[in-house]
Amino acid sequence: MASSGGGGGGSGGEESKKLKLYSYWRSSCSCRARIALNLKGLDYEYIPVNLLKDEQKSPEFLKLNPLGFVPVLVDGDIVIADSFAILLYLEEKYPQRPLLPRDLQMKALNYQAANIVYASIQPYQNLPIIGYIKEKLGPDEMLSWVHLHIKKGFAALEKLLENYAGKYATGDEPFLADLFLAPQIDGAVRRFNIDMNEFPNLSKINESYKEHSAFQDAMPEKQPDAPPVVTK
Repeated sequence: MASSGGGGGGSGGEESKKLKLYSYWRSSCSCRARIALNLKGLDYEYIPVNLLKDEQKSPEFLKLNPLGFVPVLVDGDIVIADSFAILLYLEEKYPQRPLLPRDLQMKALNYQAANIVYASIQPYQNLPIIGYIKEKLGPDEMLSWVHLHIKKGFAALEKLLENYAGKYATGDEPFLADLFLAPQIDGAVRRFNIDMNEFPNLSKINESYKEHSAFQDAMPEKQPDAPPVVTK
């Protein structure tokens, strides 16, 4: 695992105190954490973990996360694995630019939308899952499997957010739900060729992500470990 600098400089003691994010460029879970760090204006060191080379299975990485998944955030002596846990930790430790609205109903709505992506869409397109299906049943069945779960989740999100969405998922400011939606929509379009015309509310929200630097700077093609063919 090579180390790449994040959004800023520093040396000596400052470097040792800098947040560290173990990330893979194409991981939508890692992208959630990158967006949160950007929104909160937090400097961090980007440490790439190449999932295709099984670096997540190395003894070094498994000490950080025994499950062998990215992202992992290291804040001094504190190690947090899992994107949801990372976002909630950042929200409490670094309260600037809140990721959750104060209104209790809207906060619950953000949790619900985030959890649809977290539990009902993304796990079904995870590399080990789709790799297994592709091996056992072939690439066409793998793609059908992914499309089924993405479209089912997106249809639920369309209904859930139709009376609340503004410029972003739950209003005119980006919150927690948007951190899950942005990378999920991006991956659905780029990796799996999902037709977003079926989901007009999500499509409209996605246009706002394309105009927000905190989101765009976190996208896969902007990461230091992205292959050159992707970054061009």
